[in-house]
Amino acid sequence: MNLAYTMAPGRGDTDLVLQWLATALAARGLRCSGTVQINSERTDSGPCDMDVRVLPDGPVLRISQDLGPQARGCRLDPAALETAVGLVAGTLSSDADLLIINKFGKHEAEGRGFRHVIAEAMALDVPVLVGLNSLNRNAFESFAEGLAIQLPPEPAALMAWADRVTAHAGALA
Repeated sequence: MNLAYTMAPGRGDTDLVLQWLATALAARGLRCSGTVQINSERTDSGPCDMDVRVLPDGPVLRISQDLGPQARGCRLDPAALETAVGLVAGTLSSDADLLIINKFGKHEAEGRGFRHVIAEAMALDVPVLVGLNSLNRNAFESFAEGLAIQLPPEPAALMAWADRVTAHAGALA
């Protein structure tokens, strides 16, 4: 089993490095399944809009909701997240070279979201890379049961890991 996670210190940095990796792997002809997050700044100075691109070819779904200028709670749109989960689950198969999940977040920590997709990929022996933040690290480590490794949030390190765990894909192509 190949399960890894990465955590970048800056807001949105994990999203950027995972998006880069997915693009680089696709350019190499690898079949990636999953999601990468795209954050778009807003002109009204509110918090960024959050979208995910379902790998490999889209669609792009808005997963944040506008709760108004005074709102301080979670802006995640659970219905949009579950739509993304369903789309990824529908594309996941043993033919996938790698599953990338933009974040093991609150929903996954609570047993929802992409949690079952990650487990299914592991059962299919598809390598998995997830983005993680410190708030959900304990829940992820409990879920992973000691099987996950941490990778530095650096393109070269992520690519080296992806090359190692997808080596069979290059041999088959």
